[in-house]
Amino acid sequence: MAKILATCISERKGTIKTQVPEIALRREHGIDGDAHAGDWHRQVSLLGVESVDKLREKLTTSTFDLPPGVFAENILTEGITLYKLPIGTRLRAGETLLEVTQIGKECHEACEIRQKTGDCVMPREGVFAIVIEEGTVRPGDSLEIVEQNNEVQP
Repeated sequence: MAKILATCISERKGTIKTQVPEIALRREHGIDGDAHAGDWHRQVSLLGVESVDKLREKLTTSTFDLPPGVFAENILTEGITLYKLPIGTRLRAGETLLEVTQIGKECHEACEIRQKTGDCVMPREGVFAIVIEEGTVRPGDSLEIVEQNNEVQP
């Protein structure tokens, strides 16, 4: 079973997010207290721990830690290869329902993690979504694909 490992927010864009015990998601807004909240297509960011682990393997000689939120993800997950989901896929995350709107993004060179490690997985494997059904998400909550169109990401 796929699940939520961590929930994170930040007050400013382009910065590492801080782990919090739960996040409140609202329709047409995103996450309360997060810098990326607003009525747009990237209200919530998700990243699989599997993607983080790939970078961990590259940095085995580094002493740099990669805690939840380091890639500016709101929700760190385990058990679903998120970046291979088609746009429009709906995910049940805790009490909420999210719809995938974008896979990857253009990364600004000034982001904290790229400066510290020389790489960032969000441009390749980060997933962005809008809130369809409001609610609260907490670490330990289940994550499941509810609806998926037939388009497959490359």
